[in-house]
Formats: sequence, C-alpha cells, structure tokens
Amino acid sequence: MDGVMTNKLMKEAFVSNLNGTTLGEVAFGSFVAPLCVLSRGLFLILYHLNKGTLPRSWKFHFLLDFTFLILPLVLLSSLLSGVLYRIIIGVALIDIGVLFQVYQKRKRSASLLDELRRFLQSKVETNLVPFITVFRVQVNVKTVLCILAVDFSVFPRRYAKTETYGTGVMDIGVGAYILANAIVCPEARSKEKKGSNFSHVVRQLWSVWPLVLLGMARLISVKMSGYQEHVTEYGVHWNFFFTLAIVRVVASVLLAIFPVNKSWLLAALICGIYQVVLETTGLKTFIIHSDDRTGSFLAANREGVFSVFGYVAIYMAGVQIGLYIMETRLLIKQWFKVIQNLLISSCVLYVILYFCQTHIEPVSRRMANLPYCLWVIAECLFFLTCLTVVDVVLLFAKSLTNCYVVPSSWNMHQDVELKKANLRAEMEGLCLIQSVNRNQLVFFMLANLMTGLTNVIVDTVSSNDLFSVFVLLMYMFINSTLIFILHRKGITLKFW
Repeated sequence: MDGVMTNKLMKEAFVSNLNGTTLGEVAFGSFVAPLCVLSRGLFLILYHLNKGTLPRSWKFHFLLDFTFLILPLVLLSSLLSGVLYRIIIGVALIDIGVLFQVYQKRKRSASLLDELRRFLQSKVETNLVPFITVFRVQVNVKTVLCILAVDFSVFPRRYAKTETYGTGVMDIGVGAYILANAIVCPEARSKEKKGSNFSHVVRQLWSVWPLVLLGMARLISVKMSGYQEHVTEYGVHWNFFFTLAIVRVVASVLLAIFPVNKSWLLAALICGIYQVVLETTGLKTFIIHSDDRTGSFLAANREGVFSVFGYVAIYMAGVQIGLYIMETRLLIKQWFKVIQNLLISSCVLYVILYFCQTHIEPVSRRMANLPYCLWVIAECLFFLTCLTVVDVVLLFAKSLTNCYVVPSSWNMHQDVELKKANLRAEMEGLCLIQSVNRNQLVFFMLANLMTGLTNVIVDTVSSNDLFSVFVLLMYMFINSTLIFILHRKGITLKFW
C-alpha cells in the first residue's frame, strides 16, 4: 500500500510545479497538423497522377492516415521535440517541392499566373467547410495524445500544464476543445430553434446529462483506484466533463437572451468583468494562493468553479467565429478574405495579450483569466488560418489535375456531380479524420480509459524514451483502430 501511495505521489509531483514554454513555440507548433494534412493530400494527388487506382483497401488508407496524421504528432511531442523548428521548415519545403511536381503534371498548358487568375474566379462547394472538421478533430487528437504522453519523461516538461502562470502546450487544450465545440453549435450554424427559448434551454439542460454522468464516473473511478490527481488543475472533485457541461448550459441561456451575432461582445464583457473582479477583490488570492481544500465544496474546487467564467467567454467567442466562417461564400477569392481576417484578428489579439501580460498579469489556465482567454482565441484563430490555407492549397492542386480523391477537403462547385460524389463518399468512408469526427466524444472517452489502463500497467515515469514512444504509438494506434472500425461499420455512438 505504501508503495502504491509513493508511486501516486511521485506521478503527481512529476506533472506539478511546471512553468510552460514560450508563446512563440506554441504558435509555431500550430504548423505541424496543417502540414501533416497537406502532405497527406499531396501524396494522394501524386499517387493518383501516377496512375495509382484510388480508393485502395481500408488497411492502406488507415495506415496512410495514421502515418501522415498521427505518427508525426507523437514523434514531435517526444523524441523530436528538440528539433521542432527544423522539421517544420523541412516538411514545408518538401510540400512546396511536391506541389511543384503536381503543377508540372497539370492537364493544361496555361502559365502559373493564368492558373491562379482562373482559380480565384472559380466557384467552391458551399454546403461544407472541411477545415472546421479538421480543426475539431486535430484538437481532439492532440488532447488525446497529451493526456497520456504527459505521464512519460520523454514528453517535454515545458509542454505540460503550468502550475499557476505560463503557457504550456497542454494549457490550451481545454480552451481549444470548448471553442471547437462552440464553432459548430446550433447557434453558430444559424439553426432554427424548435419552440420557445425556454424549451430550447430545457433541451440543452437535458442534453448535457452524458457529460455529467461521465464526470461522476471519472470522479468515482479516480477516488476508488487511487489514480494520481493534479488537484490544482480543477480541484478535488471537479473535472473536465463538469466544466464542459456547465459551460454549455450557461452559454445556451445567454444565447437565448442575447442576439447570437453579438456573442463577441458578451465574450469581451465576461472576460473584462471577471478580470476586474480578480484584480479588485480577494478572489485571485483565494484561487491560487489558499492552501485550504477542506472548508467547503467551493474551496475544494475553486479552480474548476471560477474558471467557468473564462471558458464561457471562450465559448461565446467561438460562436462568433463559427457564425463568420460558416457564412455562404461561392467564390474562392472570398475565402482569401477569410484567411486575411482570421490572421489579422489573431495578430490583434496577440498584441492585446502582450499588453495584458506586461501591465496586468500573465496567462493563467488555473484561473482562466483574461490573458488566458485572449491566448486561446488568438491561437485557435491562427490554427484555423493555417488549416484554411491548406484547404485552399489542396483545392488549387486538385484543380490543376482534375483529381478528386482527397477526403476532408473542398472540391470545385462544378465537380460535385453524382459520380464524383460517390467517389468522395467512398474516400470519406476510408478517412481517419472522418472516423474521429463521427464519434468525437467516444474517441475522447476511449483515450481516458486507455490512459488509466496504461498507467496501471506501465511505470510511465521510469520508462526509457524508446519504450515510451512505442507505448504512445500503440495507444494512439489502438484508439484510432477502434474508432476507424466504428466508422467503417457506419456506427455513431450517440445515445442522447
């Protein structure tokens, strides 16, 4: 028993009292997933151009997606984290080279300038925005990878969650997850409400019961198993599922009262007022400096309870972003304006963040303060910008070659015909991105179960680097395989 307790305390200490990394490294790391998606898309186009018949077997496509989309994330979060910048630049140069090869094999003899002019005036599909799906899936995949990787010494400590202030890669996870859900919520998709605002709120209250149930299940399993807990993350009894449930309900109430197109204003007001309260009362001291966890439920779970204010603000900002992105746009050149606006918005928020960190206080995930909210929104906007660029580049490559075999990406408006639509459906059925997208919560739940099981079986802290990477790859491979099988069988596990 003493050995179990010692191991538990050692693992808790291993993920505590950390200070994070720089804003620049987190932002630069945003290029990894988009480059992986671009590399996989260009590979499929080249394969098709070289008379490779697509689609191939499900094993071929699964291994292809795992190799391009998952393997690099695992390696760059572990063994190769020290050469992150070089690898990103290297992969970008390789992709440029492959894109040139695709251009050389184009079907027309027009110049590059003429091709670009024609492309900008072309029409794009208007019934879907693929990069939103990729954004949500990549946030989920990164979160799933990190929740186990952090327990291994091969995972850089600067990437783990910070204790009080700082910007670790994992600090952005909860905020990005919430924003990713907000982007596709019914209000952001301008979906008509059935019935009154009151009945809509009641339905939202009912819809979060699985999250509450999962939160209770996690709480009970952690307490009964003696699993390591980082108490300053959420508190003694609180966890991620409770935060998701509360944020969704509160946001639904606010969106039933206030105009949806003013969500950005609500986000700013909530952030601003919350930060003023932190600065002018004893709340900040209570959250981050008090050692008392026994006085009340609020004292025991102060991080989880009060950070909800910041996460609600992030959710409201996500609704506004979703409203903007999902506006109907017919011409490709209109999406260049979107890229420009997303990038400018991200840069403006980073400038405001710099001012806040200099004159108010640093980023704190533990409080979900104003700087934290600014950082999450700015980083997500930058990530979305990168993914939008990748979608447009892949669309250009497809237009040069009349190739329509890249799943989870746009096609030209005129290419959405029955034969090509059937091919797309077949390719989407073999796509790992679509597999995770189909059962996102199930994928996350599986990862939580596998994380607990791995920690029981493996001494994660003492494992050497190569063995650690092997375990992480097996963990991601098993999760990906299970979710891929569900997708192949057309099973969507949504029971509420």
